[in-house]
Amino acid sequence: MFFMAVKTWVRGEGGFRRDGVPTGVHVWTLGMGFMLAALVLAHLDYGLGAGMLIKSMIGWAKGWALMFVFPFIGAMLRIRASIVYRASNILALQTLLLVPVFILAAVVNAPHPLYTSPLQIVGGPGPEYFMVELYGIDDTNGAKRWRFFAPWSPAAAFVANIAFVFALYDKDKFWRRIGIVSSIVVCVMSASRIALVVVPGVIGLTLVLANLTRPVTAAVGAAGGTIGGFALPQILYVVDLLTQRFNSARADSTRVRAYLRSIALHRWQTEAPLVGHGIVERGPKIVEYMPIGSHHTWYGLLYVKGIVGLLALAVPMAWTWIEMIAKSQADRVARAGLAIIIVISFYTFGENLEILAYLFWPGLVVVGVAMQRPFRNPLRRPLQGYE
Repeated sequence: MFFMAVKTWVRGEGGFRRDGVPTGVHVWTLGMGFMLAALVLAHLDYGLGAGMLIKSMIGWAKGWALMFVFPFIGAMLRIRASIVYRASNILALQTLLLVPVFILAAVVNAPHPLYTSPLQIVGGPGPEYFMVELYGIDDTNGAKRWRFFAPWSPAAAFVANIAFVFALYDKDKFWRRIGIVSSIVVCVMSASRIALVVVPGVIGLTLVLANLTRPVTAAVGAAGGTIGGFALPQILYVVDLLTQRFNSARADSTRVRAYLRSIALHRWQTEAPLVGHGIVERGPKIVEYMPIGSHHTWYGLLYVKGIVGLLALAVPMAWTWIEMIAKSQADRVARAGLAIIIVISFYTFGENLEILAYLFWPGLVVVGVAMQRPFRNPLRRPLQGYE
């Protein structure tokens, strides 16, 4: 698809001019280019050698590079967003049909993992990417968790949240319901805390941000602000209570994540503030030997690529937020794009985006589709359900 998109761009096919790449795609391309530059500079700074540099550049190509490749594909190939929605919902139906098998396997304590794919010989981030299992067991509390086709359970929930957005925008009621039910089932079975926060969060934020030009939004916002001002102490108490329950739901995981963030932040500030360390490093026993900077995109970027890497992601994401909000006022696909960037933003605080880009890439394609669409002034045109 990427080479087809490049061909379309170079030859000006399909009605595209040579300069027809949307500005948003250019911003992502530049951002990921700076990401690569930070990687190279960090390797040179620490003298990690040519072999390690080549390996890291391959890792960049398999991860961060996809963050501009798939929006470029969506922008240049005239892909209909509705096709992506339906494909996701067909996969959702397949998942629902397999759920009883997964649950039965856990009930009878079937062997796990079933096997490890021989493709592991080609190399990769770790064996978890190649293991096939019908269920898993949480190392911290011994509870059953399912990761479906993802390397770990929260990653499956990440994909489910993207699929939830696709389901909301499928125009067929049957497939819409299948997609929504399947997404929620995966979120619950994965036992991912952030996934259950994202579902209502993406609905609420999209509803508000995609209707900023409507008078009713301003009226509701004003009323909500007035009521919130009077009830602020109670609201803060509820937020604090929910935060405590969120953290205590999997206390060991919360503790490990906190230590990982603390170590990453300290070593970034004291050792490599500009371009980072260049490579990941296994942490001490207190974090169960997990890589420093893992489980959090922003701290991971600071540790590996420094402030340059953090800005290389923050700027494109900020641009995408602004563009999707502006276009979503009168464009249905842009609303889906807005919802997707909201989901991705949530998960930057719980996952490392680059190692999961190969899973949530359909969302990036839809963002690219939305970037190619023209801005329609909602004040001059009635809101329409553009596909």
